[in-house]
Amino acid sequence: MYGWTGRLLRVNLSTGDVKSEDVSKEVLEDYIGGSGLGAKIFNDEVPADVEPLSPENKILFMTGPLTGTLAPTGGRYMVITKSPLTGIWLETNSGGEWGAELKFAGYDGVIVEGRAKDPVYLEILDDEVSLRDASELWGKTVSETTSALKDAVGDDDSKVLAIGPAGENGVLMACVVNELGRAAGRGGSGAVMGSKNLKAILVRGTGSVKVAKPGEFKDAVMRSLKTLRENPVSGEALTTYGTAVLVNIINENGILPTRNFSTGVFEGAEKISGEEMAATILKKKTACFACPIACGRYCSVKGEFEVEGEGPEYETVWAFGAQCGVDDLAAITKANHLCNEYGIDTISMGNTIGCAMEAFERGLLRETSGLTLNFGNAGGMVKAVELTGRKEGVGEVLALGSKRLAAKLGEPGLSMSVKGLELPAYDPRGVKGQGLAYATSNRGGCHVQAYMISPEILGLPEKLDRLTTEGKPAFVKMLQDFVCMINALGMCEFSGFALGAENYVELLSTATGTEYSVERFMKTGERLFNLKRVINIAMGVSREDDTLPERLLKTPMPEGPVAGQLAETEEMIDEYYRERGWNTNGVPTDEKLSELGLSR
Repeated sequence: MYGWTGRLLRVNLSTGDVKSEDVSKEVLEDYIGGSGLGAKIFNDEVPADVEPLSPENKILFMTGPLTGTLAPTGGRYMVITKSPLTGIWLETNSGGEWGAELKFAGYDGVIVEGRAKDPVYLEILDDEVSLRDASELWGKTVSETTSALKDAVGDDDSKVLAIGPAGENGVLMACVVNELGRAAGRGGSGAVMGSKNLKAILVRGTGSVKVAKPGEFKDAVMRSLKTLRENPVSGEALTTYGTAVLVNIINENGILPTRNFSTGVFEGAEKISGEEMAATILKKKTACFACPIACGRYCSVKGEFEVEGEGPEYETVWAFGAQCGVDDLAAITKANHLCNEYGIDTISMGNTIGCAMEAFERGLLRETSGLTLNFGNAGGMVKAVELTGRKEGVGEVLALGSKRLAAKLGEPGLSMSVKGLELPAYDPRGVKGQGLAYATSNRGGCHVQAYMISPEILGLPEKLDRLTTEGKPAFVKMLQDFVCMINALGMCEFSGFALGAENYVELLSTATGTEYSVERFMKTGERLFNLKRVINIAMGVSREDDTLPERLLKTPMPEGPVAGQLAETEEMIDEYYRERGWNTNGVPTDEKLSELGLSR
């Protein structure tokens, strides 16, 4: 096989059995890889009513056919499971080098099932695969675990994916972290690993990924690289200032959610921007496998919040910054570092603290372990992260996420979440298409499954009027199908700022030897999106869930460039369902499923 290895690794933690399984080329061609192939396996094997933290739930670590190749940004892997935070479909991905290393070891993915009696880690050294005792690693941070495992195999080139104490303690927003501070962040995959007593997966591969047409593939890679480098976002903005280049841009457009989405303008934005980061705490840029963009920031902070390591991304800067009313870049960097070490999703963590801060100021949250959790309290924010990672004091309730926290306080409207997943850093009252994308995302409140900020704010691939709903359902549907394919290929979504379907088709076809057209490419993406919807429908998702928090639907933006605007998401839902070929309840019709080669 080319591009794909055609092999999956199945690990049963309950029995200790580890075996390699073949996967047919026909299945790979139809479901590609990453979250696409992961959805196929998950739908076939996991009951819809499974409890997320039970042994019966499974967690998959999946690469794509372009992972480990020279395709620009071809270093991604996906984690697939049932989310303990939302109770529905979860896919979350990460960069770095772990995914490529798994391909070099000869596997397209790892399926983990059951629960180990005692803590273990999985060691993959090419074809030598074993489960090993991790009792001495339990309680250690991600960096401590990574160092210990590399020392154990005596190979610094090995790559480690691990959970920290948050995953062990069942923090519902716990995540999976691999080298360079990269994280498969959203939805609580780290808690699923922790429930299975699986501390880490170390992998070392000495092979390579073969491509079907080396000369043509190289030409396709070079064309894609040229396009990426000439694009103002992927070739300049992200490279120069990292993802936090968005802070000032989003704030100037009046959609930087501030103090738990109370407004879209943050007076301290410049102090936490990518430009400020570059001028003050940046030590060097970092890049994932085969990535020409190098958006990562390695930072160093001195003083009260002294820390050095992988710096905060845009979403993290926002979550611990504007969302909490904090304009202290050092404190934000410290909070990010603690999340990397404990293994916590920064978006959900910052959101939950922002929710808690509003509740505290309104007198609804009184038990705070002595912390003064008012907006703007940088020290209180950092301490709240630490307590959550250890699940101590107020951290016990913060560990549940904002939806459960708000419900406990009797004010569910304080949670800025969709389907239980906290929203990211763009207020949909000023970007109407992004609001629809949030509402219809298969994993809940998510920006990356259809990044409408690209056309509505950045003007890529074309500029759309951000304040109109007209034409947005069709565009959101197209972008969701498109992103399904990027995630299936094993490439970074940032490549999509510059590359079009024809670029990905060329890379996929020359790598695998299977000819794809743009039409087949997009139809495959539609198949994958609908399959995930089918999974969610079986888990209880309905039209009622395809909506936004009431605050965004009914409270006009109070100030700034989009003052007076509301998120008009609900008026677009019917048209979106028609574009999708779903019925008025948001369920794919039999005709649509048949057209896509799917069934219920």
